[in-house]
Amino acid sequence: MNDNVCDDLDVENSVMQTLPDYLRPGLDIISIGLNPSLPSVRAGFYFANPRNRFWRALNASGLVPEALEPGSEAVEILFNDYAIGFTDVVKRPTSGGNELRAADYRSWAPQLHIRLLDNQPRIAWFHGKLAYDNFLKYGMEIKPAIEWGAQSLCIGNSRIFVTPNPSPANAAWSLDDLAEWYRRLAAWRDELPGNAEA
Repeated sequence: MNDNVCDDLDVENSVMQTLPDYLRPGLDIISIGLNPSLPSVRAGFYFANPRNRFWRALNASGLVPEALEPGSEAVEILFNDYAIGFTDVVKRPTSGGNELRAADYRSWAPQLHIRLLDNQPRIAWFHGKLAYDNFLKYGMEIKPAIEWGAQSLCIGNSRIFVTPNPSPANAAWSLDDLAEWYRRLAAWRDELPGNAEA
C-alpha cells in the first residue's frame, strides 16, 4: 500500500459537476448566464429550473421560429439549427447567484473572455447586468456604464446585448418584459451586418 494515497478520497467524484459549454466558431449568438443553477446541472440543460422564465420568454419572443420544449434536445436544436450557443460567466453551480464570491469571478471570467475571443459569435448575450458587470470587472478589468440592450463595447468582433436575467429570483421583470427584450435582441440581430437574411 502506498502511504501517500488517501484511501477515502474519491477523486472521480470530486470533480465539479456543471453544464457543458455549447460553443463553436460561426455562432450567431452565445447565451451567457451568471452561473448554472443546481436544478439545471441535475437536469443536464440550461435554464432547467421550472420557475426560470427563459424558455417561456424565448417561445413568446420570435427569436427562433418554433416553440421549443425545455430540455437537452431544445438546447441541441438552438445550437445546431439556429446557431445559438450557451455558456456562463462562472461555471460553478449554486442554488443562487448570491452564493458566488469574488474568487469565482476571478477564476472564471477570464476563461469566458478567452472562449468568446476563440469563438467570435456575432452577439454575446448576457442575462443580467450582474453577469455582464462581473465579466467586465474580472474578465476584462474595465467598468463601463451598463444599460439594457445593445452595448457600445465589443469583445473582439462580437457585439454585446444585455437582457434581464430570467431567474425566478429576478421577479422585478415579468415574463412579458423578458419576451420583449428577447424580441429586441432578435430585431437587433436581424439588422446587424453579416446576417444571412439581411
